[in-house]
Amino acid sequence: MKRVVVTGLGAVTPIGVGVDNFFNGLKEGKVGIKTIDRFDVTDYKAKVAGQVDDFNPGDFMDVKAAKRMERFCQFAVAAAKEAVEDAGLDMSKEDPYKVGVSVGSGIGSLDAIERDHKKLLEKGPGRINPLLVPLMITNMAAGNVSIALGAKGKSLNVVTACATGTHSIGEAYRSIQCGDADVMIAGGTESAITPIGIGGFAALTALSTKTDPMDACKPFDKNRDGFVMGEGAGIVVLESLEHAEARGAKIYAEVVGYGATSDAYHITSPADDGSGAAKAMTNAIEEAGIVPADIQYINAHGTSTHHNDLFETRAIKLAFGEAASKVKINSTKSMVGHLLGAAGAVEFIACVKSIENSYVHQTVGLKETDEECDLDYCMGSGVDMEVNYALSNSLGFGGHNASILIKRFG
Repeated sequence: MKRVVVTGLGAVTPIGVGVDNFFNGLKEGKVGIKTIDRFDVTDYKAKVAGQVDDFNPGDFMDVKAAKRMERFCQFAVAAAKEAVEDAGLDMSKEDPYKVGVSVGSGIGSLDAIERDHKKLLEKGPGRINPLLVPLMITNMAAGNVSIALGAKGKSLNVVTACATGTHSIGEAYRSIQCGDADVMIAGGTESAITPIGIGGFAALTALSTKTDPMDACKPFDKNRDGFVMGEGAGIVVLESLEHAEARGAKIYAEVVGYGATSDAYHITSPADDGSGAAKAMTNAIEEAGIVPADIQYINAHGTSTHHNDLFETRAIKLAFGEAASKVKINSTKSMVGHLLGAAGAVEFIACVKSIENSYVHQTVGLKETDEECDLDYCMGSGVDMEVNYALSNSLGFGGHNASILIKRFG
């Protein structure tokens, strides 16, 4: 099995477009959550979201190409281009059939569906956009990244709700391990801050109903009341170690473990004992050939919902045993909201940058943990510390669990 390393990073987030802006925002404790201004939220239970307001697709692609993509695809292409440039990957020197894409989206384009459903009702089926289907379907993020970069290897679209980004990177890792590809451009993307997106999740009582953006997303806090919708994309370049070394690439970190399980329990709630998520973590740790005490940092799924935070805490205790009380845990969602299919990918980038910068960011908004959420969630401030191993968790509706383990290279 080939060793796999991370050589490029790209991000579009509510606290900054570009990886440097994103990570600087994490260090500053910047919150990208605000009152939704894309539509009138007067009658909606949830009124805040993590919007990306400083994104201009023209900075990353020509206008004609941008018009043929919905926002979630534009985010993916922008982040992918940043990651490939960061990796110094010259496609003219690569075998394009050995460069693959694994980019997922949990939902695709609700915008496109809403626009054309309105046309259907008001003007009839003859007015539906001929490009509606290729605009809305989730796999078009992977397709557009492949087209934009000339990557002709395997092209995957993993869809596992909120675990999509982590599964996408994990499956890319596996593809390189077994020799299907030398390079994989991997991650997740999402843009679902729309009337039906916000209305649907609110109807499920999954979203915070707080109106103060600074108080709405509070993972592990005693007074948390739901997650905050976010949007954006995270894309990374993974390569086999031999390929990266042969072209003299800089190496951020090494991927050393990946665990994927299913709770087989409930369509929205994680298993209450945390067993499924714990097994995903254990599988990743065992693949790396280490023990839980070797891990300094966990980037938790940490959505700020009652069930997720409680059951994930139980899962960490189950997987880590006595080491659970010593590991630093945080939630990137406390600043950017929940990016759904992009969440795990953006959080993977946070882990890589934490290793590179020897810094673990705080969980913003966390003031008082409840009785069972009693681990070290980086409350109050970030921590300057060496991170040799970082574990990122993602849990998705349907019982999907994914954990990916990253190691300092060298």
